[in-house]
Amino acid sequence: MAERRDDGGEDGNGGTGAGIATKTRAKTKQPTPYRVLMLNDDYTPMEFVVLCLQRFFRMDMEAATRVMLHVHQKGVGVCGTFSYEVAETKVSQVMDFAKQNQHPLQCTLEKA
Repeated sequence: MAERRDDGGEDGNGGTGAGIATKTRAKTKQPTPYRVLMLNDDYTPMEFVVLCLQRFFRMDMEAATRVMLHVHQKGVGVCGTFSYEVAETKVSQVMDFAKQNQHPLQCTLEKA
């Protein structure tokens, strides 16, 4: 004698043979932001600092002058906030450019 199933089919899914496919997505995490900081010294000309801010941080003359004056008066200023790799690259670019032009300008990064 044959057994009778009450679930409507042989596969347990209502007889259609189809299941529900679920795909879990890994949540992407925002990269940790880093601030690029420029440090004041008594030897680097203000015009050179403005040039660096314009060249490497794409600031206009007004914004670059404002940041330069903040660095000059407070001793340190934020040039921008970036992912670690971008911040590291910008620090290297500024330091290399300053060294090529024989200026002791210092630039560093920190977690935002």
